[in-house]
Amino acid sequence: MNKTDLDILSYLQSDGRLTNVALAEEIHLSPSPCLRRVKQLEEAGVIEGYHARIDRQKAGFSMTVFVEVRLKSHAGDKHIVFEKAILEMEDIISAHLVSGIADYRLEVVAVDLQDYERILQALQSLPHVKDIQSHFAIRSVKTAAPLPLKKIS
Repeated sequence: MNKTDLDILSYLQSDGRLTNVALAEEIHLSPSPCLRRVKQLEEAGVIEGYHARIDRQKAGFSMTVFVEVRLKSHAGDKHIVFEKAILEMEDIISAHLVSGIADYRLEVVAVDLQDYERILQALQSLPHVKDIQSHFAIRSVKTAAPLPLKKIS
């Protein structure tokens, strides 16, 4: 990726609804080459999609919980079975294989405590789960921050 590609990514991170003409003006390209570069970034998987950023509280999700999960064993494909199961759970909005005591760190959204209890019971019933620890977010300080693209150039 060159500076122009990084500029495109930076502007689209700030405003994913930016028109191609407006984007082209910002990065000092004509619209056709600009669109071609955007398409190349999409095809390469650098741009994965365009999404609306939704306020969780206003949408009705009053709770964010970070859940640490330990598996009973790492032998064979047990982790794959677990990963496939959590990919199907819509309440889990991000999941990471991590180092440390826990094996996975999940970000879960819930409408209320009763809803989280239902989610927790579902997590506990997943195959190969040994231990679950929940950390309730008191307040969000920083979410959905853009990538620091200036570090790349």
